[in-house]
Amino acid sequence: MEPAYLRKIATAVNSIIFILVFGHMLFFYYIDVPFLVAFSIPDACIYIIGFILIYFDKLHVYVWLLYCWITLYTGVTTISIGVGYGFHLYCFSMIPIIFVTEYISYKQSRRSMKALSVSMVIAVFYIIYTVYATYFGPVFECSQRHKTLFWSFNALVVFCFLISFTYYLIKIIIISEEKLKQAAQIDQLTRLYNRHYMFDRLINITTEDQKCILAITDIDNFKCINDTYGHNAGDEVLKGLSEQIKIECSNCEIARWGGEEFLIISYKSYSETISMLDNLRKKIENSSINYDGKKIKVTITIGIASRCSGQNPNEWIQIADKRLYYGKNNGKNCIVTNIESLS
Repeated sequence: MEPAYLRKIATAVNSIIFILVFGHMLFFYYIDVPFLVAFSIPDACIYIIGFILIYFDKLHVYVWLLYCWITLYTGVTTISIGVGYGFHLYCFSMIPIIFVTEYISYKQSRRSMKALSVSMVIAVFYIIYTVYATYFGPVFECSQRHKTLFWSFNALVVFCFLISFTYYLIKIIIISEEKLKQAAQIDQLTRLYNRHYMFDRLINITTEDQKCILAITDIDNFKCINDTYGHNAGDEVLKGLSEQIKIECSNCEIARWGGEEFLIISYKSYSETISMLDNLRKKIENSSINYDGKKIKVTITIGIASRCSGQNPNEWIQIADKRLYYGKNNGKNCIVTNIESLS
């Protein structure tokens, strides 16, 4: 989550509260409580300061200022005119929001907001001033005419904040989980699946007794490429071949299995798979990878194994792997479908 995006969210929240301040001021004027009308002036100043803090990316200071002030504000308004107008309800929206803020601070490597401690302090203050206002009654006697209406308005605002921030929290958690899931399954260099993901897929395939073909592909003389052109060139070769494999082996599952090895699961027929992989081999042989003004020629060797019923993933992989290394030791740049014959 980018800092600029966080500032936009903070600005939007601060703007909404800033507008509410003037709405509350008009209401206090309407019910004839001059003290709270006057109290709305420093209230507005706090949110003006908030805009300045947000602009200079002092979000940590802004949040602490906001929470201290809202806690004070809800206490002052509740003690002044009682619990019947619903100003104490704003405390309920503060607690989930501070936990959202804590999560965002963690993701941004910012200082902790101490969400649990802050929530407990808010709860204690809430109990103290609501009990006080209920037991001793409000400081200012006001008309009861619009009490229910304004309580409903404050409750609606609180519910809107709660729903919005809870939705937002769940959304960023889901996005975060998706990123973690992708990081756990995707090889960062080639953007193909990684070994961990593909092995789990092989377990599912053997468990469900699916029919498919396994191919292990290895880049020939990859160590020489690294030694001759450098490891950055080797990375470019891996990325370039990954793109070619994705294009030629459409509707297949492809993973970077090892350093220069790729594992392909084909759901096509045996003859279609052989044709597809041989076409891939020829295209790679007849093309080159451009790196730093140089054209690097590359070939691949492929070992293929159909799955036999009752075969576990390790046994299946071992057969394809043996065929691959047979090809590596017998000329390279080939497809091996069994040890006896070299395609």
